[in-house]
Amino acid sequence: MSSKVWRPSPTPLGKPRTSGPTSESPRPVAGVSSRLLTAVLRRVEARWKKVYGTDGTDAADIPRLLAAFGIAADHRDPIYVAELDPRPSLRLSQRLLEMLEDELLKSWKVGQAPGSQVLPALTALREVRTCIESRYHQLPGAPLLGPDGLEFLVEVVHDLRSPLTSVLFLAETLQQGRSGEVNDLQRRQLGLIYSAALALSSVANNALGLAHEGDQLEEGEATPFSVTELMEEVRDIVRPMAEEKALAMHLVAPRMDRRLGHPLELSRTLLNLTTNALKFTEAGTVELGARDLLGNRVEFAVRDTGSGINPDTRATLFQPFRRTSGGSARRYAFSSTGLGLAITHRLVEAMGGRLGFDTARGEGTRFYFELELPPA
Repeated sequence: MSSKVWRPSPTPLGKPRTSGPTSESPRPVAGVSSRLLTAVLRRVEARWKKVYGTDGTDAADIPRLLAAFGIAADHRDPIYVAELDPRPSLRLSQRLLEMLEDELLKSWKVGQAPGSQVLPALTALREVRTCIESRYHQLPGAPLLGPDGLEFLVEVVHDLRSPLTSVLFLAETLQQGRSGEVNDLQRRQLGLIYSAALALSSVANNALGLAHEGDQLEEGEATPFSVTELMEEVRDIVRPMAEEKALAMHLVAPRMDRRLGHPLELSRTLLNLTTNALKFTEAGTVELGARDLLGNRVEFAVRDTGSGINPDTRATLFQPFRRTSGGSARRYAFSSTGLGLAITHRLVEAMGGRLGFDTARGEGTRFYFELELPPA
Protein backbone atom coordinates (compact mmCIF):
# COMPACT_ATOMS: atom_id res chain seq x y z
CA MET A 1 0.00 0.00 0.00
CA SER A 2 1.26 3.48 -0.84
CA SER A 3 2.78 5.53 1.97
CA LYS A 4 0.24 8.23 1.11
CA VAL A 5 -2.25 6.34 3.20
CA TRP A 6 -0.33 7.29 6.32
CA ARG A 7 -0.05 11.03 5.62
CA PRO A 8 -2.80 13.28 6.95
CA SER A 9 -4.62 15.78 4.85
CA PRO A 10 -2.91 19.16 4.33
CA THR A 11 -5.24 20.77 6.86
CA PRO A 12 -5.58 18.45 9.87
CA LEU A 13 -8.21 19.42 12.42
CA GLY A 14 -9.46 21.99 9.87
CA LYS A 15 -6.50 24.34 10.51
CA PRO A 16 -3.88 25.42 7.98
CA ARG A 17 -0.48 23.81 8.28
CA THR A 18 2.43 26.12 9.05
CA SER A 19 6.08 25.69 8.18
CA GLY A 20 7.07 24.87 11.76
CA PRO A 21 5.55 23.07 14.73
CA THR A 22 2.39 24.55 16.19
CA SER A 23 0.80 24.17 19.59
CA GLU A 24 -1.35 21.43 18.04
CA SER A 25 1.57 19.63 16.43
CA PRO A 26 2.73 16.57 18.37
CA ARG A 27 6.42 16.13 19.08
CA PRO A 28 7.85 14.09 16.15
CA VAL A 29 8.64 10.39 16.48
CA ALA A 30 11.75 9.42 14.55
CA GLY A 31 10.86 7.23 11.57
CA VAL A 32 7.10 7.95 11.70
CA SER A 33 5.85 10.21 8.89
CA SER A 34 2.14 10.07 9.72
CA ARG A 35 1.01 12.97 11.89
CA LEU A 36 -2.01 10.95 12.94
CA LEU A 37 0.13 8.07 14.22
CA THR A 38 2.56 10.52 15.80
CA ALA A 39 -0.23 12.23 17.72
CA VAL A 40 -1.65 8.89 18.85
CA LEU A 41 1.78 7.64 19.98
CA ARG A 42 2.36 10.78 22.05
CA ARG A 43 -1.08 10.59 23.64
CA VAL A 44 -0.56 6.95 24.64
CA GLU A 45 2.88 7.77 26.06
CA ALA A 46 1.40 10.58 28.17
CA ARG A 47 -1.51 8.36 29.21
CA TRP A 48 0.84 5.60 30.32
CA LYS A 49 2.87 8.01 32.47
CA LYS A 50 -0.29 9.36 34.04
CA VAL A 51 -1.74 5.96 34.89
CA TYR A 52 1.36 3.90 35.68
CA GLY A 53 3.93 6.55 36.57
CA THR A 54 7.58 6.73 35.57
CA ASP A 55 9.25 4.58 38.25
CA GLY A 56 8.31 1.04 37.15
CA THR A 57 10.53 -1.43 35.35
CA ASP A 58 8.62 -0.94 32.07
CA ALA A 59 8.44 2.88 32.19
CA ALA A 60 11.79 3.57 30.51
CA ASP A 61 11.00 1.08 27.74
CA ILE A 62 7.60 2.52 26.77
CA PRO A 63 8.86 5.22 24.32
CA ARG A 64 11.06 2.65 22.52
CA LEU A 65 8.20 0.18 22.13
CA LEU A 66 5.72 2.81 21.00
CA ALA A 67 8.19 4.11 18.42
CA ALA A 68 8.76 0.59 17.08
CA PHE A 69 5.01 -0.04 16.82
CA GLY A 70 4.50 3.32 15.12
CA ILE A 71 7.27 2.75 12.56
CA ALA A 72 6.01 -0.77 11.80
CA ALA A 73 2.48 0.55 11.27
CA ASP A 74 3.65 3.57 9.26
CA HIS A 75 5.78 1.47 6.90
CA ARG A 76 3.53 -1.62 6.99
CA ASP A 77 6.62 -3.67 7.81
CA PRO A 78 6.56 -5.97 10.89
CA ILE A 79 10.35 -6.30 10.85
CA TYR A 80 10.52 -3.29 13.19
CA VAL A 81 8.81 -5.26 15.95
CA ALA A 82 9.97 -8.76 14.98
CA GLU A 83 13.59 -7.81 15.72
CA LEU A 84 13.05 -5.90 18.97
CA ASP A 85 15.81 -6.76 21.42
CA PRO A 86 15.23 -7.21 24.27
CA ARG A 87 11.86 -8.67 23.41
CA PRO A 88 9.03 -6.96 25.32
CA SER A 89 6.57 -9.08 27.24
CA LEU A 90 3.48 -10.19 25.35
CA ARG A 91 1.21 -8.71 28.02
CA LEU A 92 2.89 -5.28 27.78
CA SER A 93 2.84 -5.30 23.96
CA GLN A 94 -0.84 -6.19 23.84
CA ARG A 95 -1.68 -3.50 26.38
CA LEU A 96 0.13 -0.80 24.41
CA LEU A 97 -1.48 -1.86 21.14
CA GLU A 98 -4.91 -1.77 22.77
CA MET A 99 -4.23 1.77 23.96
CA LEU A 100 -3.07 2.82 20.47
CA GLU A 101 -6.18 1.36 18.87
CA ASP A 102 -8.34 3.05 21.49
CA GLU A 103 -6.78 6.46 20.77
CA LEU A 104 -7.19 5.98 17.02
CA LEU A 105 -10.89 5.21 17.41
CA LYS A 106 -11.26 8.19 19.72
CA SER A 107 -9.69 10.45 17.06
CA TRP A 108 -12.24 9.22 14.56
CA LYS A 109 -15.15 9.53 16.96
CA VAL A 110 -14.48 13.17 17.90
CA GLY A 111 -13.74 14.16 14.31
CA GLN A 112 -10.01 14.76 14.69
CA ALA A 113 -9.20 12.36 11.83
CA PRO A 114 -11.24 10.96 8.94
CA GLY A 115 -12.02 7.28 8.56
CA SER A 116 -9.86 7.14 5.43
CA GLN A 117 -6.82 7.64 7.72
CA VAL A 118 -7.98 5.83 10.85
CA LEU A 119 -9.08 2.54 9.28
CA PRO A 120 -5.77 1.84 7.46
CA ALA A 121 -3.90 2.73 10.66
CA LEU A 122 -6.03 0.30 12.64
CA THR A 123 -5.41 -2.41 10.06
CA ALA A 124 -1.66 -1.80 10.27
CA LEU A 125 -1.66 -1.99 14.07
CA ARG A 126 -3.55 -5.29 13.94
CA GLU A 127 -0.89 -6.62 11.57
CA VAL A 128 1.69 -5.58 14.17
CA ARG A 129 -0.30 -7.42 16.85
CA THR A 130 -0.47 -10.55 14.68
CA CYS A 131 3.28 -10.42 14.14
CA ILE A 132 3.99 -10.12 17.88
CA GLU A 133 1.59 -12.89 18.89
CA SER A 134 2.81 -15.29 16.20
CA ARG A 135 6.37 -14.69 17.35
CA TYR A 136 5.47 -15.66 20.91
CA HIS A 137 3.56 -18.74 19.78
CA GLN A 138 6.80 -20.06 18.31
CA LEU A 139 8.52 -19.99 21.71
CA PRO A 140 8.95 -23.21 23.76
CA GLY A 141 6.73 -21.75 26.49
CA ALA A 142 3.89 -20.96 24.10
CA PRO A 143 1.47 -23.44 25.76
CA LEU A 144 1.49 -21.19 28.83
CA LEU A 145 -0.03 -18.42 26.72
CA GLY A 146 -2.93 -20.50 25.42
CA PRO A 147 -6.32 -21.27 26.95
CA ASP A 148 -4.85 -24.21 28.87
CA GLY A 149 -1.87 -22.23 30.11
CA LEU A 150 -3.17 -21.80 33.65
CA GLU A 151 -3.94 -25.49 34.03
CA PHE A 152 -0.48 -26.37 32.75
CA LEU A 153 1.12 -23.93 35.21
CA VAL A 154 -0.84 -25.42 38.11
CA GLU A 155 0.44 -28.89 37.20
CA VAL A 156 4.02 -27.60 37.13
CA VAL A 157 3.63 -25.99 40.55
CA HIS A 158 2.10 -29.17 41.97
CA ASP A 159 5.14 -31.08 40.71
CA LEU A 160 7.39 -28.67 42.61
CA ARG A 161 5.67 -28.98 45.98
CA SER A 162 6.51 -32.61 46.81
CA PRO A 163 10.30 -32.36 46.28
CA LEU A 164 10.37 -29.02 48.12
CA THR A 165 8.60 -30.61 51.10
CA SER A 166 11.21 -33.37 51.11
CA VAL A 167 14.06 -30.86 50.98
CA LEU A 168 12.58 -28.97 53.94
CA PHE A 169 12.19 -32.14 56.01
CA LEU A 170 15.66 -33.51 55.23
CA ALA A 171 17.41 -30.17 55.78
CA GLU A 172 15.77 -29.73 59.19
CA THR A 173 16.51 -33.35 60.16
CA LEU A 174 20.18 -33.01 59.27
CA GLN A 175 20.50 -29.56 60.84
CA GLN A 176 19.20 -30.82 64.19
CA GLY A 177 21.69 -33.69 64.18
CA ARG A 178 19.12 -36.48 64.02
CA SER A 179 21.17 -38.31 61.37
CA GLY A 180 24.55 -37.74 63.00
CA GLU A 181 26.74 -34.96 64.27
CA VAL A 182 27.19 -31.86 62.09
CA ASN A 183 29.69 -29.06 62.54
CA ASP A 184 28.85 -25.35 62.70
CA LEU A 185 29.60 -24.72 59.02
CA GLN A 186 27.40 -27.61 57.91
CA ARG A 187 24.61 -26.45 60.24
CA ARG A 188 24.72 -22.99 58.70
CA GLN A 189 24.71 -24.42 55.16
CA LEU A 190 21.71 -26.59 56.01
CA GLY A 191 19.96 -23.51 57.37
CA LEU A 192 20.53 -21.75 54.07
CA ILE A 193 19.14 -24.76 52.20
CA TYR A 194 16.06 -24.79 54.44
CA SER A 195 15.47 -21.05 53.99
CA ALA A 196 15.75 -21.29 50.21
CA ALA A 197 13.39 -24.27 50.04
CA LEU A 198 10.88 -22.53 52.32
CA ALA A 199 10.92 -19.45 50.08
CA LEU A 200 10.34 -21.60 46.99
CA SER A 201 7.54 -23.47 48.73
CA SER A 202 5.86 -20.15 49.59
CA VAL A 203 6.04 -19.01 45.97
CA ALA A 204 4.55 -22.32 44.79
CA ASN A 205 1.70 -22.13 47.31
CA ASN A 206 0.96 -18.52 46.43
CA ALA A 207 0.90 -19.31 42.71
CA LEU A 208 -1.62 -22.07 43.35
CA GLY A 209 -3.65 -19.71 45.50
CA LEU A 210 -3.80 -17.18 42.70
CA ALA A 211 -4.74 -19.84 40.16
CA HIS A 212 -7.63 -20.89 42.39
CA GLU A 213 -8.64 -17.25 42.90
CA GLY A 214 -7.02 -17.17 46.34
CA ASP A 215 -10.11 -15.83 48.09
CA GLN A 216 -11.97 -19.13 48.60
CA LEU A 217 -11.86 -20.90 51.97
CA GLU A 218 -10.94 -24.58 51.77
CA GLU A 219 -13.24 -25.33 54.69
CA GLY A 220 -16.72 -23.89 54.33
CA GLU A 221 -17.55 -24.14 58.03
CA ALA A 222 -15.55 -22.89 60.98
CA THR A 223 -13.78 -25.60 63.00
CA PRO A 224 -12.33 -25.58 66.53
CA PHE A 225 -8.58 -25.07 66.89
CA SER A 226 -5.93 -23.91 69.34
CA VAL A 227 -4.57 -20.46 68.52
CA THR A 228 -1.41 -21.10 70.54
CA GLU A 229 -0.71 -24.45 68.90
CA LEU A 230 -1.25 -22.94 65.45
CA MET A 231 1.25 -20.16 66.15
CA GLU A 232 3.74 -22.64 67.62
CA GLU A 233 3.54 -24.69 64.43
CA VAL A 234 4.29 -21.58 62.37
CA ARG A 235 7.23 -20.79 64.66
CA ASP A 236 8.58 -24.34 64.34
CA ILE A 237 8.45 -24.15 60.55
CA VAL A 238 10.41 -20.89 60.38
CA ARG A 239 12.77 -21.60 63.32
CA PRO A 240 15.65 -22.87 61.11
CA MET A 241 15.39 -19.69 59.05
CA ALA A 242 15.50 -17.53 62.23
CA GLU A 243 18.45 -19.47 63.66
CA GLU A 244 20.39 -19.21 60.42
CA LYS A 245 20.08 -15.39 60.58
CA ALA A 246 20.57 -15.22 64.37
CA LEU A 247 17.18 -13.58 64.82
CA ALA A 248 15.10 -13.90 67.98
CA MET A 249 11.64 -15.34 67.36
CA HIS A 250 9.04 -14.24 69.94
CA LEU A 251 5.56 -15.65 70.42
CA VAL A 252 2.74 -13.82 72.21
CA ALA A 253 -0.26 -16.07 72.96
CA PRO A 254 -3.81 -14.83 73.64
CA ARG A 255 -5.63 -15.36 76.95
CA MET A 256 -8.39 -17.46 75.36
CA ASP A 257 -6.87 -20.29 73.35
CA ARG A 258 -9.65 -22.44 71.88
CA ARG A 259 -11.51 -20.73 69.04
CA LEU A 260 -13.76 -21.47 66.07
CA GLY A 261 -12.35 -20.40 62.71
CA HIS A 262 -10.45 -21.48 59.62
CA PRO A 263 -7.07 -22.76 60.85
CA LEU A 264 -5.74 -23.75 57.41
CA GLU A 265 -6.09 -20.26 55.96
CA LEU A 266 -5.00 -18.61 59.20
CA SER A 267 -1.87 -20.76 59.40
CA ARG A 268 -0.97 -20.00 55.80
CA THR A 269 -1.50 -16.29 56.34
CA LEU A 270 0.69 -16.15 59.44
CA LEU A 271 3.35 -18.31 57.79
CA ASN A 272 3.49 -15.95 54.81
CA LEU A 273 3.82 -12.88 57.00
CA THR A 274 6.35 -14.46 59.38
CA THR A 275 8.52 -15.86 56.58
CA ASN A 276 8.57 -12.51 54.88
CA ALA A 277 9.47 -10.68 58.10
CA LEU A 278 12.38 -13.05 58.71
CA LYS A 279 13.53 -12.80 55.12
CA PHE A 280 13.92 -9.03 55.25
CA THR A 281 15.09 -8.52 58.83
CA GLU A 282 18.85 -8.50 59.17
CA ALA A 283 19.12 -8.04 62.96
CA GLY A 284 16.86 -8.02 65.98
CA THR A 285 13.56 -9.84 66.42
CA VAL A 286 10.41 -11.05 64.72
CA GLU A 287 7.31 -11.29 66.87
CA LEU A 288 4.22 -13.35 66.12
CA GLY A 289 1.34 -12.55 68.42
CA ALA A 290 -2.39 -12.71 69.05
CA ARG A 291 -4.45 -10.73 71.55
CA ASP A 292 -8.07 -10.84 72.60
CA LEU A 293 -10.25 -7.86 71.72
CA LEU A 294 -13.81 -6.94 72.68
CA GLY A 295 -16.45 -9.55 71.96
CA ASN A 296 -15.11 -12.52 70.04
CA ARG A 297 -12.53 -10.64 68.00
CA VAL A 298 -8.85 -11.53 67.98
CA GLU A 299 -6.04 -9.42 66.55
CA PHE A 300 -3.10 -11.21 64.92
CA ALA A 301 0.13 -9.35 64.23
CA VAL A 302 3.63 -9.99 62.89
CA ARG A 303 6.19 -7.37 63.88
CA ASP A 304 9.81 -7.12 62.70
CA THR A 305 12.79 -4.87 63.30
CA GLY A 306 13.69 -4.50 59.62
CA SER A 307 14.23 -1.34 57.61
CA GLY A 308 10.55 -0.56 57.00
CA ILE A 309 8.61 -0.12 53.77
CA ASN A 310 9.38 2.58 51.24
CA PRO A 311 6.49 5.11 51.13
CA ASP A 312 6.48 4.98 47.32
CA THR A 313 5.44 1.31 47.33
CA ARG A 314 2.65 1.38 49.92
CA ALA A 315 -0.21 2.15 47.52
CA THR A 316 0.48 -0.98 45.41
CA LEU A 317 1.75 -3.27 48.17
CA PHE A 318 -1.12 -5.76 47.87
CA GLN A 319 -1.20 -5.89 44.05
CA PRO A 320 0.09 -9.06 42.32
CA PHE A 321 2.52 -8.88 39.39
CA ARG A 322 3.59 -5.37 40.25
CA ARG A 323 6.86 -4.56 38.55
CA THR A 324 9.50 -2.85 40.69
CA SER A 325 12.97 -1.56 40.02
CA GLY A 326 14.55 -3.25 43.05
CA GLY A 327 15.85 -2.01 46.38
CA SER A 328 13.37 -1.32 49.13
CA ALA A 329 10.52 -1.38 46.62
CA ARG A 330 10.80 -5.17 46.53
CA ARG A 331 11.35 -5.75 50.22
CA TYR A 332 7.81 -6.87 50.98
CA ALA A 333 6.95 -8.64 47.73
CA PHE A 334 7.89 -12.21 48.90
CA SER A 335 9.20 -12.57 45.33
CA SER A 336 9.57 -10.39 42.26
CA THR A 337 5.99 -11.27 41.28
CA GLY A 338 4.50 -9.75 44.41
CA LEU A 339 2.22 -12.76 44.87
CA GLY A 340 2.80 -13.27 48.59
CA LEU A 341 1.14 -10.18 50.00
CA ALA A 342 -1.56 -10.26 47.33
CA ILE A 343 -2.59 -13.78 48.32
CA THR A 344 -2.26 -13.02 52.04
CA HIS A 345 -4.49 -9.97 51.61
CA ARG A 346 -7.13 -12.09 49.85
CA LEU A 347 -7.00 -14.83 52.48
CA VAL A 348 -7.53 -12.34 55.30
CA GLU A 349 -10.52 -10.85 53.50
CA ALA A 350 -11.95 -14.33 52.86
CA MET A 351 -11.82 -14.94 56.62
CA GLY A 352 -13.68 -11.67 57.24
CA GLY A 353 -10.76 -9.43 58.18
CA ARG A 354 -8.70 -6.68 56.65
CA LEU A 355 -4.91 -6.72 56.39
CA GLY A 356 -3.17 -3.52 57.47
CA PHE A 357 0.32 -2.42 58.37
CA ASP A 358 2.28 0.18 60.31
CA THR A 359 5.81 0.97 59.22
CA ALA A 360 8.60 3.47 59.76
CA ARG A 361 11.89 3.72 57.92
CA GLY A 362 14.61 2.11 60.00
CA GLU A 363 12.20 1.02 62.74
CA GLY A 364 10.51 -2.02 61.25
CA THR A 365 7.03 -3.03 60.13
CA ARG A 366 3.96 -4.49 61.77
CA PHE A 367 1.31 -6.34 59.73
CA TYR A 368 -1.97 -6.96 61.53
CA PHE A 369 -5.59 -8.05 61.05
CA GLU A 370 -8.64 -8.79 63.18
CA LEU A 371 -10.93 -11.82 62.92
CA GLU A 372 -14.22 -12.83 64.51
CA LEU A 373 -13.37 -16.11 66.28
CA PRO A 374 -16.01 -17.35 68.74
CA PRO A 375 -14.84 -19.47 71.67
CA ALA A 376 -14.83 -23.18 70.95
